[in-house]
Order: sequence, then structure tokens, then C-alpha cells
Amino acid sequence: MFDYIHQESHHHQVTKMCRILGVSRAQYYRYRSPKPSKRRAEDVDLKQRILRIFAEFKQRYGVMKIHHELNLELQPLQRRCTPRRISWLMKELDIHSVTVNKWKAASKTKVEQRPNLLKQDFSTTGLNQKWTADMTYIQTKRNGWCYLSTIMDLHSQRIIGYSFSKKMDTDLVLKTLESAVKNRTITGDLIIHTDLGSQYTSDDYNQRLTELHIRHSYSRKGCPYDNAPMESFHASLKKECVYPVPVFENYETVAAVLFEYVHAFYNRKRIHSSLGYQTPLQVEIATLTSQMAA
Repeated sequence: MFDYIHQESHHHQVTKMCRILGVSRAQYYRYRSPKPSKRRAEDVDLKQRILRIFAEFKQRYGVMKIHHELNLELQPLQRRCTPRRISWLMKELDIHSVTVNKWKAASKTKVEQRPNLLKQDFSTTGLNQKWTADMTYIQTKRNGWCYLSTIMDLHSQRIIGYSFSKKMDTDLVLKTLESAVKNRTITGDLIIHTDLGSQYTSDDYNQRLTELHIRHSYSRKGCPYDNAPMESFHASLKKECVYPVPVFENYETVAAVLFEYVHAFYNRKRIHSSLGYQTPLQVEIATLTSQMAA
């Protein structure tokens, strides 16, 4: 009926037709310009919030982390949004975090086994009990492959030392070690866990660990799960920081990007589900505050 009124509105007055047909003029105009449903209006609002969070964290967050950030915003409004709804809205928006293939061991080189002190026990009760270290590769146009060496404190998952170089040598991992110990309190109970790479098994590296009274733990050959937290960090870094760029121009460009990622984003802003959706810095502050109060 309303379609008929609309078709004839060019020839007859809408008011007169509504009166003759026994319908309300207000009903006709509501039909012609329907208001969105409450849920549809909420979806529009949620999409705007999701897009802003997605952009703020540089397209690095998937459904669960967006769910956490979004519900922090909605809590004062006494509203909530489920992960399923967020997933559906992200599909409508055609946005998703970058994905990356899982690491697979391929080397068949014979390597001497060394003590594995951690044995995949990554639990801690405080800072500076267990550290983990590793290296990864980043390609550039002008300088070819460059190398990132990193150390993480397993209690807070904070990156406490890193070094970036055009060479993958023992100096690289030593510089990383020195940057980590510079601002940390070292005790005799500290363990650092690495793989069996030649840089980590070198005499110079192990001599420096001995001087610092740090015990050295090694992964088994071909078992990345022995160093899972660091493997996870490098996977996140590649997914969130490296893979979105086809290839970096040069060493200096990567160095600037890594500085921003580690210091401004990962340590201070990136929440971790394993830390109760806190940042590494928040965990460190809470731990130090608790120690001071004890």
C-alpha cells in the first residue's frame, strides 16, 4: 500500500491518499525513511570503534585483543561486545591482522647438545630469574640481510635488551647482553636461555656470562618450543612490524622501525593475554611496587 502511495505521489497529495486509504501519514513517512534498528545502530558505533582500535595498534590486533580494548571502552557505558560479534563486524569491514606461517625445523647439521636448565618451564615469581635470548633476520634492499638480537625477561615478557647489526656475529649478542644487564639487578639465581647457535656457544659469550654469574641454558637441537616465548616474540614482530612492508629500503629504516616497535609499542602498549591483558611495563611496575611494599 505504501509503495502505491509513493508511486501516485506525483499525481495526488499524500495526505489525501492516506486519508482515503485509512493509513497514517506518519506511518507512510516512517516507511519511506526507516530508522535503523537499535542493534544496527550499535553495529555502526562498534564498527567505528573497532576501526579506530585496529588503526591505533597499526593493524596488529586480532579479534581477542580488540575484544579486550573495546570492552574497556564500553565498560563505563555499561555495554559489552562478544568476540563472535567483533569477528562478524571485522568480516563486514574486511579487516584482519596479518598472519604468518609456522616455523619448521629443516637443518640436519650435527650440533653438540648442552645443558637445558629450563626444560620448557617458563614460570617465574619475580623479575630477573629467567631470561631468554634469540636472533632473527630482516631483509633490506640496500644492505641485504640484517640481524636482530633480543633478550626478554620471562616474568614480564619485556624486551630488556636488543641490538641490530649488519653482521651476525658474537659481538652482536654480546652488545645485547650488555644492554640488558645495564639497567637490571643481577642475582646468582639468574638463568639465560638460548639456542645452540655459534654466537651463543662461543667462548667469549660464555666467559661474559660467567663474569656476570649468569647460568646458561640451551634449547635442544631443532626444538623451537624450548625457547617458545622468544620464538613467539619474533613471530609477533615479523607479523606486526616486518611483513606488512614488502621490503625495507635500508638498515637505518629498519633500525628506526624496530626502536618504535620495541620501546613505544611492544613494551609499553601491547597487551598480552598470558599477562592477564596487561603490558610488559605494567607487569614490571606492579612487581616492583609489590616488592617495595613487602
